[in-house]
Amino acid sequence: MKQKSDPGTPVGFAVAFGAILMSIIMEHGNILSYYNTSAALIVFGGSVGIALVAFPLPVVKKIPTLLMKIMKQPSGDASPMVQQFVHLAGRARKEGLLALEQEVASIEHPLLKKGITMVVDGTDPEVVKSVLNIDVAAKEARHEVGIVLFESLGGYAPTLGIIGTVLGLIRVLGSTSNAADLAPAIAVAFTATLYGVGSANLLWLPVASKLKRRSAYEAELDALIIDGVEAIQNGDNPHIVEEKLAGYLTPTKGAKAAAPDAAAAAQAGGASPAPRRATGAPSRAGS
Repeated sequence: MKQKSDPGTPVGFAVAFGAILMSIIMEHGNILSYYNTSAALIVFGGSVGIALVAFPLPVVKKIPTLLMKIMKQPSGDASPMVQQFVHLAGRARKEGLLALEQEVASIEHPLLKKGITMVVDGTDPEVVKSVLNIDVAAKEARHEVGIVLFESLGGYAPTLGIIGTVLGLIRVLGSTSNAADLAPAIAVAFTATLYGVGSANLLWLPVASKLKRRSAYEAELDALIIDGVEAIQNGDNPHIVEEKLAGYLTPTKGAKAAAPDAAAAAQAGGASPAPRRATGAPSRAGS
């Protein structure tokens, strides 16, 4: 399933770093004076090193992958997913559950594909729900590890920045005898604190927050799929299926999802289409 780019992430980084850069320029500061290789080595090298102690190597190696993940929008959308369930429910009531076998090849979401396949195979409803819940729990556990990794990096970085500053001050105060050279040297020592606090609040913690929100959104979509598969296996009317799943949508999306398949769903369920109010619960899914 191809994921679209999420423009909010790069724009957010650009605005944050751009604001800091503009403040330096407005104060007539020298950008190069904020560059310190040894401070960067202590903060970033030290953070990765501590992460290797706290987390398994395969988890730490996923840092670049997770950074790229926040540049993409989450896969799947609740609104078309509801419409897909309405279609599947209508066909199941009209032609039987075995007819859904022809729909499996066109299903992109892996959890939905697995659920419908088990339904077609005649698996017990409780077993289907249990298997899907296990898959969801395992995925959420994997997501949690990545989130905790970035939250931990956000905690390590400021502390390492302070360590770098203290080391710099010890070196400066122990080797500088000229008072005129003392102030510039102390200023350089504080770049480690800048790197530590800056990387925590401009990189590690925002990434952790984004991953956490992404995981919550996917969890909502997975819950929708599990409820939808259960409704289809129970033989619910497509109209009832839509009503059940509409609670996962925002009010706006709920109104849009209600319209396209309303007449077809009612006809497939053996009832004549009737006007009804647009449904939708307060937003439960993230962007």
